[in-house]
Amino acid sequence: MVLPPIGRHLHYISRVAQKSFNAALGEAGGSLPMWLILLSIKHKGADTQQELARAVGIEGATLTHHLDSLEAEGLVTRTRHTADRRAIRVALTPAGEERFDALHDAASAFDKRLRVGISEDDINLTRDVLTRIGQNVAPGDFDELVVPTDEVLGS
Repeated sequence: MVLPPIGRHLHYISRVAQKSFNAALGEAGGSLPMWLILLSIKHKGADTQQELARAVGIEGATLTHHLDSLEAEGLVTRTRHTADRRAIRVALTPAGEERFDALHDAASAFDKRLRVGISEDDINLTRDVLTRIGQNVAPGDFDELVVPTDEVLGS
């Protein structure tokens, strides 16, 4: 049996997993961008829009679009930073905290689903191999990537 190149296999698995994860987040009232933004506000210490864009890995204009939607839903507030009036601080509202909790539960359940039938040793090996692949492909970019820990996800 001829196996596909690892890059193609990674691409396919990534697409399937992302589609399923988006569906799980959708059932909890969210989306992947919403989850990443709320997660970064809650756990990464991302205080300003600029820090938040860097933590989530998106451009400032794209983040602004998402924050407009989150603010309209009453999930976040934006205020001028007291020390630097050019900077905008972003914080979760009580409704944002509730949505975060719902999405956190969905993310944790999805993570458990991914792990079914796989030993903890195999999970750790997979994480190590994927990290090395990422470093091989884009050493500088990959080192700056912010990946939520199991502790943050509650796994």
